[in-house]
Amino acid sequence: MLMPTKILVPTDFSEYSDRALEQALDVASEYHAKVFVIHVMLVIREEFECILRREAEERLQKQLDKYPLAREVEVAIGIRRGIIYEEILKEGKEKEVDLIVIASLGQSGLAKYLIGGVARNVLKGSRCPVLLTK
Repeated sequence: MLMPTKILVPTDFSEYSDRALEQALDVASEYHAKVFVIHVMLVIREEFECILRREAEERLQKQLDKYPLAREVEVAIGIRRGIIYEEILKEGKEKEVDLIVIASLGQSGLAKYLIGGVARNVLKGSRCPVLLTK
């Protein structure tokens, strides 16, 4: 039986990511696990990175503030830059997570289709179990 101690939750700040975060917090509460919430930025021009990183940090905190459980379990936030699924897998490996909780869909428009590919690539490349949420 899976009893996770470290859970990774990638977010794109969509309602689907909210559901994945809520699910991860529930699991973390049950098993006293630590939750790592990350956002991967696709920065085209480096001069915008600082601004986008700061904005992402604020959005991560606002997302966490929606859930009372986020104050009851250990949560760490992080921001990475690069190819989304690769950075998620790197974070999972570096943090030695034993569960990834990821939304099967993401934002609307083109990003919706990209995140579906992200979830698929994370599922294929992960060394630990992946929980897809809808």
